[in-house]
Amino acid sequence: MFKKVIVKADERGLLFKKGSYVKHLQPGVYRLAPFSDDEIVLLNVTKPFAIQGKDLNLFLQDERLLEELTVINIQDHEYVLHYEDGKFVSLMTAGKYAFWNVLKKHDFTRVDIRQPAVGADIDRAIFAKVAGYLYVSEVASHETGMLFYNNVMQRELAPGKYYFWKGPVVASIKTVDLRQQQLDMTGQEMMTEDKVTLRLNFVCQYKIINPLRALEIKAFEDQVYILLQLILREYVGTLKLDDLLRMKQEIAAFVLSRLNEKSEDYGVKFFSAGVKDIILPGDIKEILNTVLLAEKKAQANLITRREETASTRSLLNTAKLMDENQTLFRLKELEFLEKICEKIGTISLTGRDNLLEQLNSLLGGAR
Repeated sequence: MFKKVIVKADERGLLFKKGSYVKHLQPGVYRLAPFSDDEIVLLNVTKPFAIQGKDLNLFLQDERLLEELTVINIQDHEYVLHYEDGKFVSLMTAGKYAFWNVLKKHDFTRVDIRQPAVGADIDRAIFAKVAGYLYVSEVASHETGMLFYNNVMQRELAPGKYYFWKGPVVASIKTVDLRQQQLDMTGQEMMTEDKVTLRLNFVCQYKIINPLRALEIKAFEDQVYILLQLILREYVGTLKLDDLLRMKQEIAAFVLSRLNEKSEDYGVKFFSAGVKDIILPGDIKEILNTVLLAEKKAQANLITRREETASTRSLLNTAKLMDENQTLFRLKELEFLEKICEKIGTISLTGRDNLLEQLNSLLGGAR
């Protein structure tokens, strides 16, 4: 009895004799002699061409078989995107692959992963299917990015989302915030020229204008902080405490000027600066409060003396006028009499003189 083997329309057969490949078989019916070492391996043409335990190169010597195969050889530095009838199927790594071309059209896109940036020609819709072979980095709208390949600077990147292939070259993006930023120096102890130790709260605003220069500086914010600290020490150390308190508003202008002298070295521009607080030691504060209280008391005494002097001068002028003018003197007497009468409940008068004469005699007696 012959052994019958049927090769269907969507199949191809591979004939082996004693384990060695002989030829490939088209759809049809084939009979194998009994007790022979012949074997037909059936392959579905909708699947990739592969024989377990056999090297692909063994079959590529058959020219008739090659007519029905699409073969692709992928190098170590490549990824290949495989499309069947225009639809993405898979990402393939280094190796040699073969696909039947009798029912489907196969297209391939080669990617050189020595240049890890994913090109604009690659459809972003497939990224979810190849997530294990790429990684993503983002540059926010308020940032600029610096692209590095294996720590070597490549170019500056605008805001957006960037994809990179995993491979021998590692891509990284270092971002720099381009918004205006604030640097706060809080409770910084400093000593004045007259050896008074105080604490200073200071603030300045700046913006990075040279991102690459800023990235070249290790611990950028720490170094800007130290620069501000040194400038403040330089200024405070040349002034006595009284001068420092009196010239408080001038600190900001001096510090801002000195900061901008160094701005190019740090790739920044400083916009404003100012003193928030000057905190004095407790004993110094008590002394200043005592001095302030004494000054205010002295000012109050001075004002009192001025008022007394003015009052005395006014009385003297009035006395001179009354001495020179008897009518004015008489009117002044009547004014005082009116005030006296306001405090007296009753006045008893005796004698034959009328009221005005008796009052006149009272005033005359008082003189």
